[in-house]
Amino acid sequence: MEAASTDARSTVSDSAPDDEVVARCRDGDVDEFRVIVERYGDYVFRTIYLMTRDRQLAEDLTQETFVSAWRGLRGFRLGSPFRPWLMRIAVNGLQSHRRRRLLPFIPLPLAGGSARSRDPSPETRAEDAATGEELRRALAELRDEQRHALVLRYYAELSVPEIARATGWRDGTVKSRLHRALARMRLKIERMDEV
Repeated sequence: MEAASTDARSTVSDSAPDDEVVARCRDGDVDEFRVIVERYGDYVFRTIYLMTRDRQLAEDLTQETFVSAWRGLRGFRLGSPFRPWLMRIAVNGLQSHRRRRLLPFIPLPLAGGSARSRDPSPETRAEDAATGEELRRALAELRDEQRHALVLRYYAELSVPEIARATGWRDGTVKSRLHRALARMRLKIERMDEV
């Protein structure tokens, strides 16, 4: 009977809004934090991995992100979006690690792929690989802040205000960095096409 009630509670928790799960965690229910980790673990890992291209580091920083999130749950304002708050912890952890280790930034690979990537033809794969290489080279030349803004906007799919909360930048700063990054990438890719 007890196992059945645990299963029912697990199902309810898995579909509960973030605020409810956070509130139960704040009340001392350590098991509820599992829901948050299951809900956002892959998302945090992939975002960090795209910024670092280092699987082991991404695993370590993901774990550190969730440990910091657990410790900081009292500071989370119920009613606020949880994902940007969590991403701010992840970005801060990565920046802290970079300061400690002087981690080089490795560029973002193509995230997601295009609709054409479902076509297995060799021509399409070759075109996608060339496009991916152009993007990687263009991204490699961006400043870290611009790269972070692009990853958070186009991979993590955060809005401008959410990126601002995650990074501690102002909305105008986020917009400016996105605009400059996209303009620089466009220019670099056009130059590559001319060669």
